Amino acid sequence: MVILKRPLRLILVAFLACLPLVSFANQEVDSLQVHEEATHEVAAEGHHEGGHAEPADLKSKIKAFINHHVLDSHDFSLTQDDETGENWGFPLPVILWDNGLQIFSSAKFHHGKEVAESNGNYYVLNHHDGKIYKTDATGTIHENEETGHPDNIRPIDFSITKTVVSIIVAAILMFFIFTGLAKSYAKNGGIASGVGRFFEPLVVYVRDEIAIPNIGEKKYKNYMSYLLTIFFFVLFLNIFGLTPLGINATGNFTITFSLAILTFLITNLTANKEYWGHIFWMPGVPKPMRIILAPIELLGIFIKPFSLMIRLYANIFAGHIVLMSIIALMFIFKSWIGSSLSFGLAFVLSILEILVAFLQAYIFTMLSALYFGAAVQEHHHEEEGHH
Repeated sequence: MVILKRPLRLILVAFLACLPLVSFANQEVDSLQVHEEATHEVAAEGHHEGGHAEPADLKSKIKAFINHHVLDSHDFSLTQDDETGENWGFPLPVILWDNGLQIFSSAKFHHGKEVAESNGNYYVLNHHDGKIYKTDATGTIHENEETGHPDNIRPIDFSITKTVVSIIVAAILMFFIFTGLAKSYAKNGGIASGVGRFFEPLVVYVRDEIAIPNIGEKKYKNYMSYLLTIFFFVLFLNIFGLTPLGINATGNFTITFSLAILTFLITNLTANKEYWGHIFWMPGVPKPMRIILAPIELLGIFIKPFSLMIRLYANIFAGHIVLMSIIALMFIFKSWIGSSLSFGLAFVLSILEILVAFLQAYIFTMLSALYFGAAVQEHHHEEEGHH
């Protein structure tokens, strides 16, 4: 511990010593502020009815980029040239239901800069929420003055977005990895081979450290398929979110909601009579208290999956925001000291995010197993022995 404390103190002292230098070296901020004041006037002229100008100053661009990063998207944008405005990436198919099936490439939107036409219908991609709205040929979006949200009609969207692509890729990877692992078991007499052997320790860990302790040896096999699926599905999506592709699947509220609903349905549909008996008529408690506790226990049925949903969503979403904000500091500082500190902090946080990716997959799986175990646990109470 003595050896570890000295480098830590040295790092802290060096960091504190560099803080004044960072503010002193960053002399370009004043010119940036002057540039911002000038560009605000230009940006204000770009607003029209329901429309929004592109962010002109650096801080607004950074904020827009972070917001775009955490939202789902209809295309993959890898790089962008600020001078020409040209983007490099690849589009994804847009599938809408609006007076019939409308299918076209998201390249028609030109990253939200143009109106897309399909069978006489016109659509625009709103920058602020990333959603598609139906418009006229001019692409005008009418906003509600009270809510600030567009009043335009939103067609039913079945598009293949970045989140959908990541889900499909995760499903394909899981299918081939674990199908190969199962075949290697049958072929080699229970010995793993190929790529699947790298995931075998995780499979064993989920079985021995999550499923059996929380569900029990009698009934854990009934839930192993789901627990393994949910663990690796969340893990793969979390890892995808750390790539430069800007995928934020598990930081998407609808994804975590869907996963929580599955745990909720499995828990309550497979629960035994004693589980429901403990909720509506808790044994070992005075009868007047049972009437009070029953609504609370019933509410707990819905609070448990809600906590699963919020925990995964909030941790992954916040991690993306913090990491992108720290990276953005390199462009704001514009000095070798500030940028170096931001880069070092971003690097350390990226390593931490890898740990968080595994940790959140473990927590979601462990709590699901805990709920399953409570639903199938057999209690033995002597009702007459309690008053």
